Amino acid sequence: MSTMDSIVENTLLPRKDFGEAWDAIKVEGSVKQRLLAQSVLSLQLRERYSFELMPVHGLIVLTGPPGTGKTTLARGLANQVAKALGSVRYIQLDPHALGSSSLGKSQKEVSKIFQQTIPEFAANEPTIVLLDEVETLAADRQKMSLDANPIDAHRATDAALAGIDLLCRTHRNTLLIATTNYPKAVDRALLSRADWIEDIGPPNAEARREIIHDVLGLLAKHWPQVGDLKKDIASFVTASDGMDGRRLRKAITAAGAISIEIAKDLNKLKADHVLATLKRAAAQADVQGDAA
Repeated sequence: MSTMDSIVENTLLPRKDFGEAWDAIKVEGSVKQRLLAQSVLSLQLRERYSFELMPVHGLIVLTGPPGTGKTTLARGLANQVAKALGSVRYIQLDPHALGSSSLGKSQKEVSKIFQQTIPEFAANEPTIVLLDEVETLAADRQKMSLDANPIDAHRATDAALAGIDLLCRTHRNTLLIATTNYPKAVDRALLSRADWIEDIGPPNAEARREIIHDVLGLLAKHWPQVGDLKKDIASFVTASDGMDGRRLRKAITAAGAISIEIAKDLNKLKADHVLATLKRAAAQADVQGDAA
């Protein structure tokens, strides 16, 4: 496997679709402001001070349950940083692609990513790297079992930590954004290196209102009568309490599949259809939450 196989996206920012990702995630405005300011501050401080004087690692960690938009938010954050500071290189890594059943292979691949691949990009321009599902890359060494090559997994975590330390000292124009659904599964040494950890929870009532308004607005572009459902948003917000953003968006659109007739013409979609679908989706979320 080539190390490049672990790079699932490589592009220059800013880009319009990345900007749309930033707008799509509905969280408190202070969260977005903090993340952007922290990102800019990290790059500014590391440009002016050595790590020994200012121990900033250039690592932001987004935690929270699945479906809360962490990856989308991270992509949007990278775009906002690019808009604030100028063009940047964006790389998204797939930590799963770095795993290997061959003893020692994971450690070598992780080391190559941090010591060669990322530095090669950063030599030309500021570089933002998304480490999605970082628990795969840096699993908690204290919780590793004796199964599935624990020595190699342990060494891979060691390599990731060493790589982050190397980047923060020698390539100060890099910013790492990590996401995890399971922060307790991430090695605590990685979390201790984070300049900021932000927990992204399920959307509150105001955020759900914005999500529902956006989805109905998009559907209304092709089926204008869907726009009439905006008068019922308050009841939709109440019915969707506790749902994550991903499930909420899917539930609103899934209401159109309540019958073949409506699926063919969403102008026939009614508030009762949306409410019934939301209540069913919310109930399923409760069952799955209990099972977890």
